[in-house]
Parts: sequence; C-alpha cells; structure tokens
Amino acid sequence: MKTLFKQANVVNEGTVVEADVLVEGGVIREVGAGLVAEGAHVVPAKGKWLMPGAIDDQVHFREPGLTHKAEIATESAAAAAGGITSFMEMPNTVPQALTQQLLADKYERAAEVSAVNYSFFMGASNENIEEVLKTDPKRVCGVKVFMGSSTGNMLVDSRSVLDGIFKESPTLVATHCEDEATVRKNLEAARAQFGEHVPMAQHPIIRSEEACYRSSSLAVELATKHNTQLHVLHISTAKELALFNNALPLEEKRITAEACIHHLWFTDADYEEKGTFIKWNPAVKRASDRQALRAALLDGTIDVVATDHAPHTLTEKNQGYFQAPSGGPLVQHAVLAMLEMVREGWIGVERVVELMAHRPARLFRIPNRGFIRPGYAADLVLVDPAAETVVRRETLLYKCGWSPFEGTTFHSRIEGTWVNGVQVWDGRRVLTQAGNHAGERLEFNR
Repeated sequence: MKTLFKQANVVNEGTVVEADVLVEGGVIREVGAGLVAEGAHVVPAKGKWLMPGAIDDQVHFREPGLTHKAEIATESAAAAAGGITSFMEMPNTVPQALTQQLLADKYERAAEVSAVNYSFFMGASNENIEEVLKTDPKRVCGVKVFMGSSTGNMLVDSRSVLDGIFKESPTLVATHCEDEATVRKNLEAARAQFGEHVPMAQHPIIRSEEACYRSSSLAVELATKHNTQLHVLHISTAKELALFNNALPLEEKRITAEACIHHLWFTDADYEEKGTFIKWNPAVKRASDRQALRAALLDGTIDVVATDHAPHTLTEKNQGYFQAPSGGPLVQHAVLAMLEMVREGWIGVERVVELMAHRPARLFRIPNRGFIRPGYAADLVLVDPAAETVVRRETLLYKCGWSPFEGTTFHSRIEGTWVNGVQVWDGRRVLTQAGNHAGERLEFNR
C-alpha cells in the first residue's frame, strides 16, 4: 500500500519545511514538493506537523506477571495514540528478566501483540553476571542496573558485582541511580518524625538530591574506569548535571543522560494537589531542578527525553506514603506535553523531535529509524498544532485507567500514527484489531 502525505510541515533534522512524503512497503520512498503516486492513499496534511515517531527508551509495561496493572498490548496501543512508535521496556516484571530465556519470552509476546516497535532490557542482579554476558548487543537495547531499589526491588548493591558489570557488559548499561543507604537513612528520619503518616511532600526529601548524586557519580566513576557505554536514566536534580559533558558530539559520548516528562512538567509544589499520583523514583523535585533540566535539554547536557511509563492501579495508588508504589502512566501524552512546552516558548518543535526521535536513534544506534529520510522505516506522527486534547479518564487507553494529566488541556492533537507504514492510530481509535500488530523488533548497529 502507498500513502502520500500532502503539504505537511515536515519537522526533521532541525528544520520545518512544507513537503510531501511518499510511503510504500513500510518505507519512506520520497520527500519533496508536488509528489504524485498512482493509487496512493492521500493524507491531506497542510498546516500540520509530520514528525518521526518518538522512541521511548524507558517504559514498564508490566508483562509478564503484573498484568492487572498493564500489558504490552494495552500500553503499546496507548503509546501509538501518543505518537510513540518504538519503546524499550525494563526487566522488573514477574519473573524478572534475569535470564536469556525469560528475555526471549518477552520478545515473543511483543511480536504477537505490540502495536509499535519494541526492545527489552536485560536485567542485572547481584547473582546473574553470566546471563548478562550472553546479551546480544545487536538484538537487545541494553543491560539495566538498579543502583537504587524501586518497584520490583532488583537492587544491585555489591560493589564487586557493579564493577564486573561495568567492566564486562557486552552492550550499553542503563542505570537507575539512587543511593540506597541515603534513602534508607532519610526514610527512617521521616518515619521518626511523622510515624506511618508521612506526607507526600517528604518524598523528594527522602529520595533526595544527595541520594541521586551519590549514585550517579558512582555510575560515572565506574563507566570512566572501564570505558563503559553508560546511559543514566531519569536525571532529576540540577546537581547531577555537572557529571555530564555537552562538548562532545553524541556519537563520541560514552556517558549519556536522559530526562523524563514528569521531571520536566511537575515540581514539588504539585504534591499537595496530585499526591501519590506523581510519586516516582527518583522523586519530582524543586522548580529550580526542573528549570536546570530544561536548560540541559537545550545545551546538550541531557541527550534524550523519555517517559519512565510505569502504571499501577488506582487502588494501589490510593494508599498512604509507604503503601503506594512509585510510578505512573505517561506514554499517551508525553509528546503532547513536550509540544505544550513548545507553546510555552522555551523549546522549539525541532528540538523536541531531536530529543525524542533523532537522538534516541543515534544514541542506541538504531538503523533506519528516527528520521524522515528516503529508505527509512515509515514511523510517522501527524500532529495538528491548532487543535486541543483534553485529558479525560474515558479517553485513556492505559489498562490502569488513570493519568497524572487528567483535567489538563493540551493545545495540540495527535491526528495519526504510522508504524512501518501501517496506520495504527487515526485520532480516535487504535487500528490494531484482527492481528494488525505493526510493531517490529528493534535492531542495533553495534
């Protein structure tokens, strides 16, 4: 099937240019003016942005074992509706993806049900270094190391094990960085002060700037020692930014950083209204941290933007501080949230595409994706920048059925999403019924 996008404002490689884009056989065939294609399905796109689909390098889709919260099918559908055409999923499922066979099982399931492209991180623990070393760098996005405990408790706290992983890992190492001893000390101090009724405003004090910096600096120290390709996930503090270099081109960096939507949108002032619905690890912190993260997106200190999509049920989240798990659903509105920041004026739409599509593809060395170029996979998103999206519970595609953005009005709308040339979202519904699961396994040029 041929698809021809007519007179779109193509957002790609630092420019916004009105052009036609011809797609055939799942691939972008031509980009230019006045294109014609006999028998093509024509998509009128004048006045709308046509962008490469976002590549989200950090999600938790909860399958297997936690499917009361989410599934690959439901969350990949929500991602499609949100303009995310590829995801990389984390290993803290049940069972945890700590063996090559368990990792293969996740790929097999995604091949059956995923609406978008997929990859899965191999998990590291204190005991599975032999399995980690079997990871194929061309077929697996990376190895995930929890250097602080979070949902699923896959904490790797042995210094010798960490040293071995950083020295021997056959591929990129991605880290969750919070110093466990510091978090536990702060947690006990909060419990001593408040008992079992710790207010949510204590969360960024418990999971503090110090906890983040101590762990991130250790990861950078180990990566520098062993020349590891290190990717530090969900940076949440201004202090950590000093650990990263913005002077090198991305392809020459061995140490990179990610920022997440919630740390760019919310601040600690929002805990009073949102409560546990913005409880994440690492915690949402001060407005000054948010401002520093935003600046770091512009100067290249932070390399990519992701979601850390991590759903829990409403029942689970509607509990007290100690009982409510950390994490929330974000893939359906992450691109819209970044485009809202474009409307605020501090970032350009070209930079959003750079951070959510171009740079993830370059950082992870994903061939033929992340750009609008002839010969590249037709992973495309059509956005109406003059329409509104009101986040209502009845419009959510997450299995958990809630969003921290409920009640928010975004001033743009995802009109359509195409994965490998197949339309999977038409602005109203996901088009993945009857086995039409367009997602493919991501490959890596390593």
